[in-house]
Amino acid sequence: MSLPRLLRPRLVASAHCDLPCGVYDPAQARVEAESIKAICEKYQASDDPEFRTRSLIIKEQRSELVKHHLWVLWTDYFKAPHFERYPELHTLFNEATKLAGAGGAKGSADPAVAEELLTKIGEISKIFWETRQS
Repeated sequence: MSLPRLLRPRLVASAHCDLPCGVYDPAQARVEAESIKAICEKYQASDDPEFRTRSLIIKEQRSELVKHHLWVLWTDYFKAPHFERYPELHTLFNEATKLAGAGGAKGSADPAVAEELLTKIGEISKIFWETRQS
């Protein structure tokens, strides 16, 4: 028997963390996106330059978290049968992650952009919960 074959894992698992716990929930992305929207609203209402700078930094961090949580769902939870049943899933995830990125909430302090992100996450969430019931 060859050495590479002996070293090859017998079981391959994938998860959003180092332990394949099987716990997935789009609520993680939604909570971060709600935070982004609230930050945008507070940013718009403030004239304090230090507060506004801190707001932008925190908003960008939250945007990265949204993207992370969405990617985990997209790449680890949803499988081929889901994409066959819901062919719009790839587009929804693509649009949502772009809305969380530099061209969306990360690069904008407009609460309306954050609301668009929340809407996309809501659409993903609806499909997620439908797949959990079937």
